[in-house]
Amino acid sequence: MTEQSDEAIAAERAARARAFLACTQELTHLLGIEPPEVDADAPDRKRARHLAIGIRKTLKHATHLPEALFEPIMAAGVHDPDPSFCGWFVVPAVHVFGRRRVLERLVEYLRSGTDAQRSGATRAWYQAHVPVGGNSSDTPRDPALDDADEATEAWLEESLRVYLDESIHPSVRYNVLHMIPPVREQYPVRLHDLYLRAVDTARVDPAEGIRHWAGYADRDPA
Repeated sequence: MTEQSDEAIAAERAARARAFLACTQELTHLLGIEPPEVDADAPDRKRARHLAIGIRKTLKHATHLPEALFEPIMAAGVHDPDPSFCGWFVVPAVHVFGRRRVLERLVEYLRSGTDAQRSGATRAWYQAHVPVGGNSSDTPRDPALDDADEATEAWLEESLRVYLDESIHPSVRYNVLHMIPPVREQYPVRLHDLYLRAVDTARVDPAEGIRHWAGYADRDPA
């Protein structure tokens, strides 16, 4: 991966914090939450996390949310820089709006988002696989809400394309590739050629971790 200067890393983190703060401020307003008192001079990251705590309390047990909240919740989940906490947004979205819709939106972020959004979508993708079940009402959950097969196939395809796109930042390509299996048979036949191109590229990637991924692929008996 291309090394970044300390200044570039700091600027990138600051930009992520600003974006996440904007998302949490919007959600706090839309949910009608009274924002907590936080030092106005506190870092954006800290202010955003305080707002996220209040949002989490509201979303955690939600069984219904207005349609207008889907995009802001997904944006907050994608822009949350912490892979452990982004589930505060993604998990309620899965339970209320369905896994299929959440995964399809994450595929769109991966396909056409910024580098920061692609990285965030990768973090959120893991959280979106939380177990789901029926709700407490007498109405069973519609299985179609959580049918993830098509979205998963689309995610595999876009992940391979992101890795092969050298215009995308190396760290993003690295993270995306490590989220998909180095086993050809786990991909639909139509993606086998694309997968093999990725393996060929990964064998000579300057990043050692990527070469290790290719090494696992080379041991695949398929």
